[in-house]
Amino acid sequence: MHTILQPEGWAKPVGYANGIAARGQLIFIGGQVGWTGQGRFETDDFVGQVRQTLANIVAVLAEAGAEPEHITSMTWYFTDKAEYLANLRGIGEAYREVIGRHFPAMAAMQVMALVEDRAKVEIQATAVIPD
Repeated sequence: MHTILQPEGWAKPVGYANGIAARGQLIFIGGQVGWTGQGRFETDDFVGQVRQTLANIVAVLAEAGAEPEHITSMTWYFTDKAEYLANLRGIGEAYREVIGRHFPAMAAMQVMALVEDRAKVEIQATAVIPD
């Protein structure tokens, strides 16, 4: 469906791809945060917000007839790098529960703040449904 771009001799990345080549219908998913579809936060737990954020991405994908395996790129923004690093195991579990074992190209960064004050993470994604 997509081609993972892994330069020869490079160490294999864990939990992401260095690059992906794809053809088809593009889907751009705006930054999603860890609130419900009704705009309510149900938790302030970092992993809980990650799980909800990923579920929101999957819901938007479904509107285009896409699945998590169609995701080609994700950009993660979080407000506390230490909290992110302290929760890597839980984040990985939540990711595999919601997205599965599909690892697109990713970037992650700490930001000073997100627009939604209660949000601890925001994820933007791009997907491609093959022709």
